[in-house]
Amino acid sequence: MDHWIVAPVVLPAMLAAFLVLSSRFHLRLQRVISVAGSAAMLAIALGLFWQAADGTITLYQLGSWPAPFGIVLVADRLSTLMVLVTMLMAPLVLLYAIGSNWDARGQHFHPLFQFQLMGIAGAFLTGDVFNLFVFFEVLLIASYGLMIHGGGAERLRAGTQYVLYNLLGSTLFLFALGTIYAQTGTLNMADLAVRVGALTQEGNGGIRVAAVLLLLVFAIKAALLPLHFWLPASYALAPAPVAALFAIMTKVGAYGIIRVYTLVFPPELGIMQGLFGTWLLPAALLTLLVGMIGVLGARRIDRLVAFSVIGSMGMLLSAVAVFTPTGIAAALYYAVHSTFATAALFLLVDVIESRRGGIGGRLERAAPMAGGALVAGMFFVAAIGMTGLPPLSGYVGKLLIMTAATTSPLVWWVWGAVLVGSLIAVVGFSRAGSQIFWKAHEAAAELPERSADPDGNPGLEDGEHNLPPGPRQVAALPLVAIGGLLALLIVMTVAAGPLHRVMRDTAAQLFDPGPYITTVLQTPGKKIDKSTHDTPAASDAGEAH
Repeated sequence: MDHWIVAPVVLPAMLAAFLVLSSRFHLRLQRVISVAGSAAMLAIALGLFWQAADGTITLYQLGSWPAPFGIVLVADRLSTLMVLVTMLMAPLVLLYAIGSNWDARGQHFHPLFQFQLMGIAGAFLTGDVFNLFVFFEVLLIASYGLMIHGGGAERLRAGTQYVLYNLLGSTLFLFALGTIYAQTGTLNMADLAVRVGALTQEGNGGIRVAAVLLLLVFAIKAALLPLHFWLPASYALAPAPVAALFAIMTKVGAYGIIRVYTLVFPPELGIMQGLFGTWLLPAALLTLLVGMIGVLGARRIDRLVAFSVIGSMGMLLSAVAVFTPTGIAAALYYAVHSTFATAALFLLVDVIESRRGGIGGRLERAAPMAGGALVAGMFFVAAIGMTGLPPLSGYVGKLLIMTAATTSPLVWWVWGAVLVGSLIAVVGFSRAGSQIFWKAHEAAAELPERSADPDGNPGLEDGEHNLPPGPRQVAALPLVAIGGLLALLIVMTVAAGPLHRVMRDTAAQLFDPGPYITTVLQTPGKKIDKSTHDTPAASDAGEAH
């Protein structure tokens, strides 16, 4: 099974190249290959997750070069969990793109989609900080191509802004990597954990700077206040399937914080002392509130959902900033939930905009859309999930985060921000639903009497072109894709207990880095004693678990 670790990286790269070289003018063939490839990657992700479920950490050495000299991929509970979440979402997003014909609105959608999956999977599986940077750049290139898919001046402008902000993050990333290499002579994360732990208090000034720079890089990727300005326009103007896929992109930033600061810069080293509690936690709470206030003030439904992404990242990072096994477990559960909820909402935004004619996504009254009852029901479920109302998984995740915060000195600030932010989100989503669905019937009642056509569809009189009816037929495949994402939210709710146990086991493994270090740095004939890498925090994590 060891060789399967590289498949989530190699398979989409090979598919992307094949699609460009052999079938770029055959859209139907591209669709078949892309869907089949995504299904195969989902099966592989399930296998890797199952293998890591008992705590097994599996190493893949590219070219059989051992760490820290060679490139390694590592499959543990956290990496396989995030890969599985990505591969669960990808086929559903792909089906939506096919059913709505978004993939036909420009060239190379499917190759770019596969390159995007390659970058995401590689970022989660890599055991090397430099290759984390490389996969970030793969993400950036592929996501920019996907973002401007279909063209348009506004989309191009938002894409340029998106690239500039992320290039700033990439520049900071390179500075951080250069500083780390100058101080330690390695970029392998397991080797870094050993060498950083051996630094004296007097000689770790450079590594402190690098640690702060890395945190800034991951904060940009996670859209943490005040580094969030790139997200609202970028996500709101991106094509719907692309915006839905981007739901996992901000989680890559959160993953980077969790991975690096539990393995390389654990709390007991003192390098990051006070930084999480005095900087990251307040910034996360402000991000939560600013995002939800943006939801309340949005005048378009696409920007409303984009601001809800910012708010949800604030919620997630507030749990990460507590930096305990309980907090990380709560953050992981909420990260999976918010990924599915956000993807469903972005796809629903596209359905709503396409069925409201000229008024599009503006939060104004319009005539009822075709299939409005079904779309309204889906929007209701997705909004409940995103705002954290009972009984769906968003409510469970919010309770887990509030419970984890009880160990923090800022517990009342966390509780206040979570509750106030949730209330604001409920008001914002309720207002949007009222404008789009409920008041649509009031708008229909105010229209003059119209005669029906032979198919039973009401006709339009002169002057009513500003309230066009929706299409007569509602495509089924996009709604099936959205239904699949909502079904995942329901599964997370029903199986909240077992899933939370998985998250707790994952957090316990993160706070006990000894087995990870031993697995990565082992060479033929040489084993590293696990006890030499065990730390007080690891023991505490095991006791808490």
